[in-house]
Amino acid sequence: MSKPKKSQVMKPATAALKLDVYLPATPREFQEGLISREDLDELQRNPPQWLADLRRDGPHPRNVVAARLRVSNSGLARAGITEALTTEQITALAADPPEWLVREREKHAETLREQRRLQERKAEADKAPEPAKPAARKSAATPKATKSIFNVRVSSGPRRTGSGSSRKPSSRG
Repeated sequence: MSKPKKSQVMKPATAALKLDVYLPATPREFQEGLISREDLDELQRNPPQWLADLRRDGPHPRNVVAARLRVSNSGLARAGITEALTTEQITALAADPPEWLVREREKHAETLREQRRLQERKAEADKAPEPAKPAARKSAATPKATKSIFNVRVSSGPRRTGSGSSRKPSSRG
């Protein structure tokens, strides 16, 4: 008889990352316990009030802030934004974008365009059939040289040994 399957569990930090919420803003019981995959699925299907509030109002983790501002995580770091931001703070930044935000949005948009261009190029290369290789010419006039895998030495003279001494053929007459 097989053993019953154990439910996989994860740390609260991993679960918060999967739920796109800022861990320090979650309830204490969420932060202190392990979360099973079933619990995580249930939280995603039927979010409790605290989770709905966090997703709506924040504070939001870095990846969510970056996505809402349409910049990269690196762009946030270059701008010195290290703390979690609320929805209100994100909305205020987006409404009156500072110079760094405009610059980072342009960089991020250019990076995304380049990634799309490379993906399209790769997709086209994958679709295109490989060009036919030209057939090798065979000429009857020039035979192909073959290389032997055996190092055979044909000699008519005496063979030397590795000891440095040489043998002389006996001359019997």
